[in-house]
Amino acid sequence: MDLTTPVEEIPRVGPQYQARLKRLGIKTVGELFFHFPFRYEDFSDITPISVLEVGKTACVQGEIADIKNIRIFKRRMTITEARVADESGVTRVTWFNQPYLINTFKKGDFVFLAGKTTSKNGKKYLSSPAYEKIPPRFIGNGAKYDSVHTGRIIPVYPETEGMSSRWLRFIIKPLLVKLKNEIPEFLPEEIKIKYNLMPVKEAVWQIHFPDVLEKADLAKKRFVFEELFELALIILREKLKLAREKATAIPIDLELIKKFTAKLPFKLTVDQKKSAWQILKDLEKPKPMNRLLDGDVGSGKTVVAVMAALNTVRAGFQVAFMAPTEILTKQHSKTVKDLLKGFKLNIGLITGKENLFNGKKIKRIDLLEKTKSGKIDILIGTHALVREKVEFKNLGLAIIDEQHRFGIEQRAKLCRKQSFLPHLLSMSATPIPRTLALTIYGDLDLSLIKEVPKGRKKIITRIVPPEKRRESYDFIRQEVKSGRQVFVICPRIEADTEKESWAEVKAVKKEYEKLSKEIFPDLNVGMLHGKMKVDEKEDVLKSFRNKKIGVLVSTSVIEVGIDFPNATLMMIEGAEKFGLAQLHQFRGRVGRGKHQSFCFLFSEFQSNPRLKAMVSSQDGFELAEKDLKLRGPGDLTGQRQWGIPDFVMASLRDIELVEKTRAAAKEILKEDPELKKYPSLKRELEELQTRTHLE
Repeated sequence: MDLTTPVEEIPRVGPQYQARLKRLGIKTVGELFFHFPFRYEDFSDITPISVLEVGKTACVQGEIADIKNIRIFKRRMTITEARVADESGVTRVTWFNQPYLINTFKKGDFVFLAGKTTSKNGKKYLSSPAYEKIPPRFIGNGAKYDSVHTGRIIPVYPETEGMSSRWLRFIIKPLLVKLKNEIPEFLPEEIKIKYNLMPVKEAVWQIHFPDVLEKADLAKKRFVFEELFELALIILREKLKLAREKATAIPIDLELIKKFTAKLPFKLTVDQKKSAWQILKDLEKPKPMNRLLDGDVGSGKTVVAVMAALNTVRAGFQVAFMAPTEILTKQHSKTVKDLLKGFKLNIGLITGKENLFNGKKIKRIDLLEKTKSGKIDILIGTHALVREKVEFKNLGLAIIDEQHRFGIEQRAKLCRKQSFLPHLLSMSATPIPRTLALTIYGDLDLSLIKEVPKGRKKIITRIVPPEKRRESYDFIRQEVKSGRQVFVICPRIEADTEKESWAEVKAVKKEYEKLSKEIFPDLNVGMLHGKMKVDEKEDVLKSFRNKKIGVLVSTSVIEVGIDFPNATLMMIEGAEKFGLAQLHQFRGRVGRGKHQSFCFLFSEFQSNPRLKAMVSSQDGFELAEKDLKLRGPGDLTGQRQWGIPDFVMASLRDIELVEKTRAAAKEILKEDPELKKYPSLKRELEELQTRTHLE
């Protein structure tokens, strides 16, 4: 048996437990060792029975004086009752519905018991304690029994239905005793010494079965450092790899840029000008740009991207513009066409079902041919841009919206037959805290747009308690009657799901029924969710755009990319169920026109810190930092898809640690960019890249 042994071959792990382990993502012995506890119970101090205190948890060591089962037929319950004695006294012990314990213990057995002391009729007893038999050979001769479930610091693990921490301890400990010396060390010796990190074999043992809590903390410190260090290595190596690639230098056409900005119906903000200049200067270099344009909601990122696209096309190159959803793709298509009116560019659109050339339907084969021959200047699309056999004649710039990480391989798919890579501009409307920007997007150069366009009115945000609901409905009706429009967002039922769950759709349908029939029977109410067909979604949005729908009930499908200047009110049901970043995104769907806009956060939880933060601040970057502190990076960025342990994700709040691991990674790569001296570390990084998906 070794670390690669499948769970099916572990002794005493039957088919049911094999399935449960796999539910936790554990398929091998090695993965079982890296299923870390999330907290500990300290049962290391043995308390004499005579000094047990009511309401406190303690661990005792004693002898079973007697044990019996008591059947309570009315309540269909069995109580197992025992008396346990040590040198200081006797206590009663009870367990509920564990009748098998009568066969586990017999009179004269020595046991550890750990649990809470309660009292009844003035008598103290231990209620449902954890238990562990002490083998006879350890009694009376001074030999110390190395316990698993009591009498020490006990690990408590993330569990799944039908699989307890007790069972995990029972399986993990003997395997660790046998195989801990086989756990490979990936960290370079000089890094361990410099940063005072525990060796891996000791760290794995101490994180599961620590001698003292301080050692568990040191073990965690080692694994946090290791994960962040390896993540930094992956990202910095990507940056080095990209620096060796070639791109075409695209000169800045200043006259063209002046002409473009002069035609805009608004003035660019300082942040927009600064970001545009950073991007245009990157395009001038003969190495591929890899920049993230991160801006607050409604800060005008698209106009900056379009400026770069126009400059690229006028230099004789093509542009690909990719967005994650059809709704967002259509929105971008409309914006790009409006901004480039008068510049005589050919713009194509490709989605799963639709193909357009300058706004007119076209066969896919013809669209692909026009792209290949260079007749299309800007091709806007969903992932169909990468999935389909789209070939560009000379792709100079790829713009990717709301997908911050876009690897060299995917970029290469966009320019299959070119001898150079296109420049890459990623865009995000989710303000990213500094630690995440460094750790997760560290290979991307960052441009920030924090200002919103001048003249934008502040969105009035209110927490609406149940007793004010009727009053708010009256206000909504008044808004719609005066020609404005309203979004209603239903709560996320299954958090962090990439695709919409049917449960969320059900919630939307229920809310739609309530609002259309009971609350606003006099208004036109529409419904939108991700399970609808593309055509149905298009029809709903078209009706909303044409003001035929006054109230649109939706799931989080409208979080990004919806731009309706006539919508002035965002109402969010169960607002406490969303994160700050997402609430801010929803709020950003209104406040885009000349009328005063509002955001109503419907919730029973008036003192919820996220909701209070929404009322007090409209700065997305400030809210992103608060979200990081309140919820942690896992919720903020969807860490489930990365496969990074929770306690490592939590450490991303620590900017000092993030910078330390990044510095350590730079040190190693400076001396050995190919990691030739560290073959095991190199292999681990390759494996880690398959486990973590940073897209």
